[in-house]
Amino acid sequence: MVSNSNHKVLVTGGGGFLGSAIVRLLIRKADHPISFSRSHYPALNKLGVEQIQGDLCNEKAILKACEGVQTVYHVAAKPGIWGRYEMFYKTNVVGTRNVVNACKINGVKRLIYTSSPSVVFNGKDMKGVDESAPYPANYNTHYPKTKAIAEQFVVKQANNGLAVIVLRPHLIWGPGDNHLVPRILEKAHRLKQIGDGSNLVDTIYIDNAAQAHVLAAEKLAKHPELSGRIYFISQDEPVFLWQMVNAILKAGGKPPVKGRICPCLAKKIGFCCEILYKLLRLKSEPPMTRFVAEELATSHWFDISAAKRDLGYTPTVSTAQGLERLTKWVQDNLKS
Repeated sequence: MVSNSNHKVLVTGGGGFLGSAIVRLLIRKADHPISFSRSHYPALNKLGVEQIQGDLCNEKAILKACEGVQTVYHVAAKPGIWGRYEMFYKTNVVGTRNVVNACKINGVKRLIYTSSPSVVFNGKDMKGVDESAPYPANYNTHYPKTKAIAEQFVVKQANNGLAVIVLRPHLIWGPGDNHLVPRILEKAHRLKQIGDGSNLVDTIYIDNAAQAHVLAAEKLAKHPELSGRIYFISQDEPVFLWQMVNAILKAGGKPPVKGRICPCLAKKIGFCCEILYKLLRLKSEPPMTRFVAEELATSHWFDISAAKRDLGYTPTVSTAQGLERLTKWVQDNLKS
């Protein structure tokens, strides 16, 4: 249950996968978390969490939600690889600006912003890169583009009356996952390996991601000079992407991926799918896009030395331990 602490904390998207994990951790630390989401979540009710229903694009709603709050974790976002640009821009950019403005008006001391490593993904291998990696000139999908715009806006606030830290978790997974794991299991019968399978990627277990966010707020309170910093966070043990996919499939009682196509062909198929879906104005997600082809065929893992040094972050749950927990959860909840 929520404590009677006067340290009020707002979590946007508090009922989501990452948001709810942060909320649960804050409760254990005796803080007073408040969730701001478009929906109402019975699971948060059971925890005694105060819930405010609203849209990030409603300036008045988020302004009122930030009243009396000391720290904001801005986790909510519009994810995905397909859809109209305006949809992503409205939530990821306009919504973030509204959160920042609400923080300033209400005198919120700290803002922890959840970004994504995809904001610097250029379609090529990224091996051990750090936070100095530049933003690419072009993006093949709207999510990373709008998150990059929002991220840069948030960082600029560091010298404008609000202490901020930006975190870039990569491929969050674990029990309760409502995106990555169900998506892989749903597409199990038609998945094809793209490339030779040698590409390494970073992931992060849900509890570790939540821990990093809370650590960031705690360190920012003690060391305001960290304001404006960006940090990659991960398991700190890159895995072969297709081995990880097969591990998730195994957890769900599914057979491993069979068949392989070359990255160039996958990207061409993705381009054709994008054109076709745009011409036909189809709202459903294409079976392949250029962005997905690039993500599944390249290495993308990151140097988290800065997070270790400044935030004291080290993963407390290993990938092996996380997979054991995931397997039990999938078998209890998703396996069919």
